[in-house]
Amino acid sequence: MGKRRRARELALQSLFYADATSVSPEEALDLFCKNFPPPKDLDLFFRELVMGVIDNRDEIDQLIEQHSKNWKLYRISSVDLNLMRIAVYEFLHCPEVPRRVSINEAIDIGKRFGTEESGAFINGILDSIHLFLGKEKSGQK
Repeated sequence: MGKRRRARELALQSLFYADATSVSPEEALDLFCKNFPPPKDLDLFFRELVMGVIDNRDEIDQLIEQHSKNWKLYRISSVDLNLMRIAVYEFLHCPEVPRRVSINEAIDIGKRFGTEESGAFINGILDSIHLFLGKEKSGQK
């Protein structure tokens, strides 16, 4: 398994933990790292993903909700939602990561940690966001 894949998996677990606790996301990250310290070679990308999602959550969630027809965020499983948050963060703030890579990573991790339907569900929403952002960037809306 690649380093970035492992960092994404840890970011998913940390964000999932933050959703399941009553502490702030930053406190949840600190607690997660105390109990499951990420390997040093993954720490930078892991923290960028987690803090990026936390700091940009409103913008990210707005995009996900806008492109998840007939689904409210509270109805989406925490695993699927946090994987999409990570991918959308990468779309918006990690230009060195091709969007197709972010989508494929989210799908593959979703198949591992989510439900049988997670891969297709994640793919549909992320592909819609990817196409929307491509049109937005080129000036077509």
